[in-house]
Amino acid sequence: MRLRLQDLKGDVYGGITAAVVALPLALAFGVASGAGPVAGLYGAIFVGFFAAVFGGTPAQVSGPTGPMTVVMAVVVTQYAHEPAMAFTVVMMAGVLQIVFGVLRLGSFVHLMPYPVVSGFMSGIGCIIIIIQVHPFLGLAGPSGGPIGHLLALPDALSRVNPDAFVAGAIALGIVLFTPARVARIAPPPLIALLAGTLAVLFAFPGAPVIGDIPTGLPDPQLPRFSLDALPDMVQSAIVLAVLGSIDSLLTSLIADSVTQTRHDSDRELIGQGIGNTIAGIMGAIPGAGATMRTVVNVRAGGRTPVSGALHALLLLGVMLGLGRYAAYIPQAVLAGILFKVGVDIIDWRYLRMAPGAPRAGVVMMLAVLLLTVLVDLITAVGVGVVMASLLFVKRMADLQSQGILASRGGDGAELAADERALLDGLDEHVLLVTFAGPMSFGAANEIGRKFESFVDVDVLVLDFSRTPFVDSSATLSILGVVQRAIEKNQRVIVCGASPAVRDTFRRLGVLRRLDADAVLDRRRDALSRARALVIERHPGAAAEPT
Repeated sequence: MRLRLQDLKGDVYGGITAAVVALPLALAFGVASGAGPVAGLYGAIFVGFFAAVFGGTPAQVSGPTGPMTVVMAVVVTQYAHEPAMAFTVVMMAGVLQIVFGVLRLGSFVHLMPYPVVSGFMSGIGCIIIIIQVHPFLGLAGPSGGPIGHLLALPDALSRVNPDAFVAGAIALGIVLFTPARVARIAPPPLIALLAGTLAVLFAFPGAPVIGDIPTGLPDPQLPRFSLDALPDMVQSAIVLAVLGSIDSLLTSLIADSVTQTRHDSDRELIGQGIGNTIAGIMGAIPGAGATMRTVVNVRAGGRTPVSGALHALLLLGVMLGLGRYAAYIPQAVLAGILFKVGVDIIDWRYLRMAPGAPRAGVVMMLAVLLLTVLVDLITAVGVGVVMASLLFVKRMADLQSQGILASRGGDGAELAADERALLDGLDEHVLLVTFAGPMSFGAANEIGRKFESFVDVDVLVLDFSRTPFVDSSATLSILGVVQRAIEKNQRVIVCGASPAVRDTFRRLGVLRRLDADAVLDRRRDALSRARALVIERHPGAAAEPT
């Protein structure tokens, strides 16, 4: 993209505003991930800078997000004995995203069914809320993920830290109820961070705080793994890569709608992959395109990658100059900010439409949501995609079945006058089967069923003039029909098959079962041939058409 001088002012404003919004969120996501606030801040710096420079969405701002943080928290817990392995997973995820972009898979990410996306995004929102309850109450979080937090909730409510609860409530109230006119001047998360921290410093000193965090640039680290752990590491990396890709490209679509531009999906994946690879090397948590930060950037005037890169550099400056002051930030304040993040991630729009929405989509969404919270994200998305695929196959099979019309003598078929004349008087002898639309494995059984009641005809005409594609399963079903017809001493004629369809028939043996003059290009020629064959068998069946 060509950078223009007239965009510079808006990019500077956008970058500054995005950095102000990103600071409290990066710290909160770092704490929530279990890797620490500095890991969150460096995630915003490295992913934000390199995704902006190498990505394909000019106005997008990247950094730690709720979905990525939830998965990273699981990874950090899984490799608590060897933290370097957790960050190796981040590197692997970044490399996978680069591969996705090089293989031009960006457009395929958008094929994820909306109920599945809605379900796991809402599930992630619920997880964020659940795991922030203990920090909000001033308590250390239990093990066992969301279920562990839910089971420990009764005990937590009996041991509330009053100072932490008040500080968290102040932060939550600010992010929830800050008037829009104030929010346009100062981001509510930043107001909440400052107000909550000051409240603890001067009035509620008993609230737990982040504590000392390291300053300065982190030391790069080499990948570390073991052969025993490698399968699990690859699985976690795939989850991070796919989730980060979906998260980023959905944000890219939002950026497109606001800026009236079009992003490059594959280049965006490469940029995100580079950012996450470097984040892993530098001990930072992974990130993706961040919707709120991107929208804030655009509204402030950001239009080019300069704004996203500037936001990262500003965070780096804050880290190097003011990092020591982050030690005084209360954990309950960050939890209050993340409560609002979790609420915003939940897809309330689809939930409100659920009572009147198609039942299959609602069931799919709820199944993915519950599996995301109660099991894990991989299982949830896998089950959701399988459910969506089966539903799609069923609906396509129904449509394809409607496109198969079997009629005696052409009755009910859409025939030209001369074609219909060729079938006059042959109702008991010729079965015309027309196929409309692509034929896939979903329609394979229906193809066989259509012929069950037509067992006593002399000639079977299969018309594929309106069929652009026939897959292997449907072709084998057609082969079975042809073989049964030949066994009953019936003649079979195929017409109208496109070169692609004819090639599939040739490869799977359909054409070998037919006579040389039984494969024709035009339906009229096929019907003329059928008439001749009937008259040959039954000379008195019908007079020649005039």
